[in-house]
Amino acid sequence: MSSNMAGGIPVPDAQADTGPDACLAERLSERLFLRGAQRSACGWQLEPQINLDLHTSANGLTPELRDVVLTVTVAAKQNDVTIFLVEVKQAGIFLMRGLTEPDIKRAVSSVCPSVLFPYARAAVSHLVTQGGFPQFMLPPVNFDALYAQSSNQPQPTAAN
Repeated sequence: MSSNMAGGIPVPDAQADTGPDACLAERLSERLFLRGAQRSACGWQLEPQINLDLHTSANGLTPELRDVVLTVTVAAKQNDVTIFLVEVKQAGIFLMRGLTEPDIKRAVSSVCPSVLFPYARAAVSHLVTQGGFPQFMLPPVNFDALYAQSSNQPQPTAAN
């Protein structure tokens, strides 16, 4: 381990191959579980419609460190009745040394969420199970494909 510090966090030596996915610290930032309808109102024959929403944000801690937060929101509804709502904010501090601005944008939007998602996925599963519902596991997410899709969409222009 190096004695180099950035923002109070020890970082690897400069010659180490760190790349954009060097996660120095990971944490569960926030979690929320709301139970909607009672089980008796819906019965155990649940076949809810699942809505998954993903959002990534980042804050620069130093020129080389980014605090990236992946927000995963899952809403389960059956017949327009909310069964449960889960929101997990999984965060990590990532070292991004020697990257261009486009590479940092790609790392924050694709690489970092790929590292954080398995932790958020496990937290969602745990919260749903602890809420008294059958085991629930989110499917894998291809953040590279989502980033490529969002990069290919035309950017909105301001009206004059």
